[in-house]
Amino acid sequence: MSKNDNKITEGKRQSACLPRKRFYRARAHSNPLSDSHFPIPFSPADTDYSQHYPNFVHSSRKIQFADIGCGFGGLLIKLSPLFPNTLMLGMELRDKVSEYVKERILALRSSNPGQYENISVVRTNSMKYLPNYFGKGQLSKMFFLFPDPHFKEKNHRRRVISIPLLDEYAYVLDVGGIIYTITDVEELGDWMKHCLETHPLFATITTKN
Repeated sequence: MSKNDNKITEGKRQSACLPRKRFYRARAHSNPLSDSHFPIPFSPADTDYSQHYPNFVHSSRKIQFADIGCGFGGLLIKLSPLFPNTLMLGMELRDKVSEYVKERILALRSSNPGQYENISVVRTNSMKYLPNYFGKGQLSKMFFLFPDPHFKEKNHRRRVISIPLLDEYAYVLDVGGIIYTITDVEELGDWMKHCLETHPLFATITTKN
């Protein structure tokens, strides 16, 4: 069997063991202000991460990357091999979606021994409970990829980027920590840009050619 044939066979083997999205149907959006029923740690110290990161159970490492509203986990999967020694946590409110991400990670670990051990997911409402999971200055990066735009003005309070919420994000971010945002909705992009530029604890990163 040729090298290319080996790659194709390995790719098919990995795909066969991955969960299928059609079995994890969920609403596209959830109300972040509703009271959902799921366990919430009293403080960051009350979360047992040994089940999330079994290969790091004896390590003093703490989670550094948080993917807020991680969806089906695509970003976590891409970042995992790029930062193999950095613990990352996806936070997703929808129960079926978070369960899919959990099963996806477990399948990838099974088919790729020693890999994807640094990523995990929790079902939670990050807009309400972020300080329950992370201590002061713990995170170095936070990702907000294509958040719900909540178009109606009366629902703007549900947006995951806002001036009050940036207070909490500043608390859990280390000095020099970075918030990454992306959206395909221009009005939401302008909103997030305005909030971040208005907040006294955040500044725009400028790049030089």
